[in-house]
Amino acid sequence: MIHPLRIEPSLQGRFPGLQAHLIGLRDVRVEETNPQLEELKSEIIKRVRMRWNLDELRRHPIIRAYRDFFWRLGLDPTKTRPAAEALLRRVLHGRDLPRINTAVDAYNIASLETLIALAAFDGDRVVGEPYMREAEPGEEFLGIGMERPRILKGGEPVIADDEKLLALYPYRDADSSKITLQTTEILILVCGVPGIDSETLRKAGEVAVEYITRFCGGGVEP
Repeated sequence: MIHPLRIEPSLQGRFPGLQAHLIGLRDVRVEETNPQLEELKSEIIKRVRMRWNLDELRRHPIIRAYRDFFWRLGLDPTKTRPAAEALLRRVLHGRDLPRINTAVDAYNIASLETLIALAAFDGDRVVGEPYMREAEPGEEFLGIGMERPRILKGGEPVIADDEKLLALYPYRDADSSKITLQTTEILILVCGVPGIDSETLRKAGEVAVEYITRFCGGGVEP
């Protein structure tokens, strides 16, 4: 079942229309790779290259909504690309999608198809119910692939649980809660921004669930 992510009022006031959805999956089995998933990747990449060019991509209202949000956060979206746009550009430049594991690869192709930024956390590493808030000055965030923590200025939108930061919203996930081959419970985060409606987010979440459960098994938590 899809649940709205709780967002603190201070962020809602700064960004009217900001919303995100959470979906829990249980009893999944994450593997390094899957031949059928690789075949689906190839099919989707082929379709994407036939459908899009870079000029059309820039003008799409979903891509523009993410870019506008990044500008409001003080991020240059031509340098720090919104997640779905980064994947699309990678494919349109002739490169393959990164191969991480079957769960991450599955939601990456869902993001590629829907244009919606998706993230996922290992449910067993999340304490309490995730929510979105403003970062406190001096908080440390260690993202996937980062060599040292980033010291936050304060005010950045972050996803947090009862103990720690899970993501810099909506573009970087924490190393501590990333999906690994040992993951059996997954929390999918469907990342919205002002200008993207709830129905669009719901459909993107359904695509992510379809692909992850197809290649990792499991089911949606009630």
